[in-house]
Amino acid sequence: MQPRNMSMSGVVDLAAVKAAGEAKAKAEQARAAANRQGGADADAAPTGAVPPSALVIDVDEAGFDRDVIQLSDQVPVVLDFWAEWCEPCKQLSPLLERLTVEANGRLVLAKVDVDANQLLMQQFGIQGIPAVFAVVAGQVLPLFQGAAPEQQIRETLAQLVQVAEERFGLIGVQVDPSAERAPVEAAEPVGPYDALLEAAVVALDAGDLAGAVQAYKNVLADAPANTEAKLGLAQAELLVRVQDMNPQAVRTAAAENPKDPAAQIAAADLDLVGGHVEDAFGRLVDTVRVTFGDDRDTVRLRLLELFEVIGADDPRVSAARTALARVLF
Repeated sequence: MQPRNMSMSGVVDLAAVKAAGEAKAKAEQARAAANRQGGADADAAPTGAVPPSALVIDVDEAGFDRDVIQLSDQVPVVLDFWAEWCEPCKQLSPLLERLTVEANGRLVLAKVDVDANQLLMQQFGIQGIPAVFAVVAGQVLPLFQGAAPEQQIRETLAQLVQVAEERFGLIGVQVDPSAERAPVEAAEPVGPYDALLEAAVVALDAGDLAGAVQAYKNVLADAPANTEAKLGLAQAELLVRVQDMNPQAVRTAAAENPKDPAAQIAAADLDLVGGHVEDAFGRLVDTVRVTFGDDRDTVRLRLLELFEVIGADDPRVSAARTALARVLF
C-alpha cells in the first residue's frame, strides 16, 4: 500500500481561527501555571515532568477523550492505528515510537489496537492499516496511511510540530530522563504508583469517594495508561454519581421519558451499581438508537465509561460494543 496524505499543506486551513485562538490561550495559561509552580529554583525539574517512556501510550475507546482529546490541548497527539496481524505495522510502529521519543516532549504517540477498538476505526473512516492521524487542540488531522520512508515521516512530524507551536501555541510536555526507573523482575511487579493506588482503596473503604477519585486522577496525570487507575476512577466516579440518587424517582423518570438521555443515563448508572450490567448496557444502546446529535453522543460516551467500569475483557462488554456498532453504523 502506497503512503498518502504525507503533506501537511492545508493543515492550517482545516483549523478554525477561533479554535486556534482558544487553544493558544489555553497553552499560554498552562505555560504561566507551570512557571508559577516552578518556584525560584530555575534548575528544578518542571512540575509534571514525565519520563521518555510516557510519551508512547496505548489508548482505547473509553479513555479516548481523556487520553487524547484533552491531552491535545498541551501537545500534538499522533494516533497510530495498528493490529498484531499487520506486518507493515510491525515496521512503522517502532519507527514512530523512536521519532516520538526523539521529539523530546513535542509529540505524544497514542497507539490504537483496531481489533480491540473497532468503533474508533469506524469513526475515523479507516479502510486499511497502518493509518496515522494527529489530534491538535481537539482537531483531527489525517497524516498518512500505509508504510512510508523514514525521512518522509520525519518531515511530516516536523511540520506537525511547527503548526502546533505557531498556530496553536502548544508547549508540549516536559520530559525528565532521570524519571525513568530501572526495570524490575517480572515476579516482583512493584510500580511507582502503588502508594497512590493504595490510598485510593483506603479512601473507598472509608467512604471518601472524592478522595478516591482524586487519588486515581493523581496516578493518571503521570501515567494515563495505568489500567488499575483507569478502572478504579471509573468505578469511583460511578459511585459519586449515584450516592445522592433517589432510586424510585430515577426509575420513574426513566420509564416516563424513554428518549430523555439524562433520565436513561441515571437509570443505567443505578442498573450497573445494582449488578444489572446487561440491563445498563442495553438501556443505553436502546437510547442511542432513538436519539440524535449531541444527545446521542452524550449517551454513547456514558456507555463507553460504563464499559471501563466493567473492563474490556468482560464478554458483556464485547456484546454491548457489537450492539452499539450496529446502532451507530
